[in-house]
Amino acid sequence: MSPNRYLVSFDSRTAIHRFTDILVVGAGIAGLRAALEVPSDLSVLVATKDRITESNSSYAQGGIAGVLSPEDTFENHIDDTLVAGDGLCDRAVVERVVRDAPAEIEKLVEFGTKFDEENGHLALTREGGHSHRRIVHALGDATGHEMMRAVIAKTKATPNVTLWDDTFTVDLLTDASGCVGAIVWRPNAGVVIVWAKQVILASGGCGMVYRETTNPPVATGDGMAAAFRAGAELRDMEFMQFHPTVLYVAGSARSLISEAVRGEGAYLRDVHGVRFMPNEDPRGELAPRDVVSRAIFRTMERTQHSNVYLDLSHLPRDLVMTRFPGIAKVCRSFGLDIAKDRIPVRPGAHYMVGGVTVDADGRTTVPNLWAAGEVTSSGLHGANRLASNSLIEGLVYGAACGRGAARAASMMPGDLRALPLQFVAHDDEPDERLDVPDLTNALRSLMVRKMGIVRDRIRLEEATADVEFWCRYVLVREFDRRSGWELQNLLTVARLMINAATAREESRGTHYRSDFPERADSAGWNVRHVTARSI
Repeated sequence: MSPNRYLVSFDSRTAIHRFTDILVVGAGIAGLRAALEVPSDLSVLVATKDRITESNSSYAQGGIAGVLSPEDTFENHIDDTLVAGDGLCDRAVVERVVRDAPAEIEKLVEFGTKFDEENGHLALTREGGHSHRRIVHALGDATGHEMMRAVIAKTKATPNVTLWDDTFTVDLLTDASGCVGAIVWRPNAGVVIVWAKQVILASGGCGMVYRETTNPPVATGDGMAAAFRAGAELRDMEFMQFHPTVLYVAGSARSLISEAVRGEGAYLRDVHGVRFMPNEDPRGELAPRDVVSRAIFRTMERTQHSNVYLDLSHLPRDLVMTRFPGIAKVCRSFGLDIAKDRIPVRPGAHYMVGGVTVDADGRTTVPNLWAAGEVTSSGLHGANRLASNSLIEGLVYGAACGRGAARAASMMPGDLRALPLQFVAHDDEPDERLDVPDLTNALRSLMVRKMGIVRDRIRLEEATADVEFWCRYVLVREFDRRSGWELQNLLTVARLMINAATAREESRGTHYRSDFPERADSAGWNVRHVTARSI
């Protein structure tokens, strides 16, 4: 039996309706930047499935990359991005985002973001893969929190924008003309049909498909899965970026230890205290994330230890405590003083490089559907994202989507009206409820074991068999709550990721195949993308 086109049944003749010129799905930096770009004569509805403060953007520690120093150049930032992307970046996209970055950072200042300063100028730090200090940051290591505070306040004060939190976007609604809105679920209302002239998808990533992740619980790939069911093309789903340094304390949540810690000079040491990165790469701890993550993986295997350690003890205590107050607070709750104690870390899923295919303006392959931020594959990151390039991508593409969707909506004649659409899910399975948490945990554990930092055909084939089995009896069911829909979305995304990893028979960027350990430019993989669409 084929999976359901929509996850829930609906009938437009009896449903609750809401009408808006532009619907934005997601309230991270990309979604809110898009909303703020729409002129005041058009209505905007922003729907986010949790509190408006819950997004990957809010949890960003390191900062935002942009050329703001006279010692730096656009060409330097472009080159650093291309090198990190390992041959798969779209150079035109890279040039555009890099050149737009300073103006977008200035826009954040206009919105009220208070970045850290030195001597009256924006303070700049350096992170792995960057040739210059070009990362602006706020509150030391809480850039995302401060940035989103300002942008949320600006959005709330914008009269034509309505914010709906605690609103789960179950599916994108389509007809022969393209995307016409979305099916959402709201407490005390149930299923609501939102009709929109244009839809902007900015729903973030899917880190929760892995057991070890820096992402908040909301990052379950809902937008990617919904776009796939709606017929949009997705690409590069094999490229999940693993952050090298995630705090590893058994039984605790996995907290990110920012790239900026190594940018300020921290060392990585194995369980015996040996600094191992200089032997792995000439850039040492400042090598790109894929290089550092694999080096940590090899070190853990060699030492048969569950983690490695970050060491800041050689750095001035005042610098450490001023620059990383949030990290210091988290570590202190486990009895660790980051200025003198070694911090146990290991890699964790951090950023989905692939996603919904978009063009230079943020258009997807489905008419009237736009997308920005981590939910997309824009061509900026190639096979591996350069540190702190994600927030600037969200800003640049969010603004582009807002402008493009506004122009398109303005040219559509007439008022919105409800269309006669209905769907009945074919749930022929027995009535007994599935153990959704158990299945979700099994999937997340499988992805770590068989679709992790190092992959090979045998493990990928095993993962394919397991996930296909689960999909056969989970995707045909109709759930009535968020946890069930999230499981269905995670399974959909996992299947796309495993299929793409199996197809790419080479190693490039964040995708490493031990049975194909080299780049295969001669086979055309430097210009080939693994794509997928449902219809």
